[in-house]
Amino acid sequence: MKVHDLKPAEGSKKSKKRVGRGIAGKGGKTAGRGTKGQKARSKVRVGFEGGQIPLYLRSRKLRGFNNPFRVEYQAINLDVLSESGLSEVTPEALLEKGLVSQGSLVKILGRGTITKAVTVKAHAFSKSAKEAIEAAGGSVEELPLPFSVRPAAKGNALTNR
Repeated sequence: MKVHDLKPAEGSKKSKKRVGRGIAGKGGKTAGRGTKGQKARSKVRVGFEGGQIPLYLRSRKLRGFNNPFRVEYQAINLDVLSESGLSEVTPEALLEKGLVSQGSLVKILGRGTITKAVTVKAHAFSKSAKEAIEAAGGSVEELPLPFSVRPAAKGNALTNR
């Protein structure tokens, strides 16, 4: 089958009704618009409600919000840790290797396997990652977050308040 052989299914394409072709036959003269009035004329846009605030402006705008309490971590998986060859994993050591960015919070996730005993210090751990590190003979230390109650809001003084 080639592109020029393609055609739509039988009955799926229907030509539109041609209206306004004189007074003889159907769809002539007023062409289904009735007589006079605003809707009989041209140039009345869809959704126009005669000057009243239209429905799409009356309804609420659900655009979400920015959670001021969200804490974002940079994820590091176990397979990345084992490839790095570090015996003691800290955010500073990961920064030197180029695995995380400056000042980011680090979370260790459980994808992959780890074979040698490693001391891991990070801000958060997944349950599976913690179990895998301890099963390999390593130790896990959870670092405190750099803020006590909530992270600082991004932007100006009015953002996320």
